[in-house]
Amino acid sequence: MSLLEKSEIREVQGISNQQKLRIIDFLQGAVYSWCKNRANEWFSMRDLMGGDNFYWEGTPLYELFQKHINLGKNADDAIGAAGKDSGWILKKVIVNDKRKFETKKEELIRKYRWNGNK
Repeated sequence: MSLLEKSEIREVQGISNQQKLRIIDFLQGAVYSWCKNRANEWFSMRDLMGGDNFYWEGTPLYELFQKHINLGKNADDAIGAAGKDSGWILKKVIVNDKRKFETKKEELIRKYRWNGNK
């Protein structure tokens, strides 16, 4: 078991199982694309979804933002909270992936890199 598999994985609450599965599938596709096109590069949730910009509308990730808006948060706080939720879901995707990944914490965010092994 890797260090990543031993670390905490939090379940994101407040969205349906169907919404969560759509987000997992969406992020799995993003991870596959990253590994195919940038195999040796580190990535984080920010990297997969366009840096610090919030371009989630039209994707399953938008449900995370909407969840926090529905909880009464303003847009900036909802974006931050949705970003944290998406990071927890990405971590789950990485741990459950058939490939093996390295991980590190840098600039207060979790980063991953495919180590080339399955």
